[in-house]
Amino acid sequence: MDHSLLHASPALDAESDLDALYDKPGWVAFASEVDHINAQYRSFIEAAPFVALSTNGPNGPDCSARGGEAGFVEILDEKTLILPDRPGNNRIDSMRNLVHDPKVALLFLIPGCRESLRVKGRARIVRPAQAIRVSGEAPAKQPKSLIAISVESVHFQCAGAIKRARLWECERAAQKLPTPNGILAGLAWRGLLHALRLGGRRPQAARARLGDEHGFRPSRL
Repeated sequence: MDHSLLHASPALDAESDLDALYDKPGWVAFASEVDHINAQYRSFIEAAPFVALSTNGPNGPDCSARGGEAGFVEILDEKTLILPDRPGNNRIDSMRNLVHDPKVALLFLIPGCRESLRVKGRARIVRPAQAIRVSGEAPAKQPKSLIAISVESVHFQCAGAIKRARLWECERAAQKLPTPNGILAGLAWRGLLHALRLGGRRPQAARARLGDEHGFRPSRL
């Protein structure tokens, strides 16, 4: 894409601009939306081992990946979902957002399935009266709280995006990605490089020393 087009094109900042640009949605887009979890959508949630949780707060929006065994998101009734909050990196960005704004959106995915399920509603954080126990989970990984979601809208999204992405055919592509340790090493090197430059040190000498002592060879200065 020619990035100069971003500066030459006018911004679309009104709904009327969007309506003029896009066609009207087809009947399926509206017919598939309900305000509760029906039998068809229940089967999808019960089979999903992954959901993306979207929240919004004082520092802006956030999207968090949540996963578990198929059906780890519990359907309490047709208007209520229970999402266990298992310990992670303890940033708890989503939880902090929910304290300020209860509105949430969820995207359920099932490996091998081209359709996805979208849920919108309002959430509250619940601390159970007794500890939650999930079979197969180590004590340190047991959920400390629950996110109770009051469902307002549910609908499925067609296969277009997942088909175009070939999402379930990308095992080989994942092998080329940097590992978490590789990402952290790169970030640490950039921070060290900045500190060296502020202190008037030579980055080349530091890079050689890192390679000699730790076997780390950053490719760029």
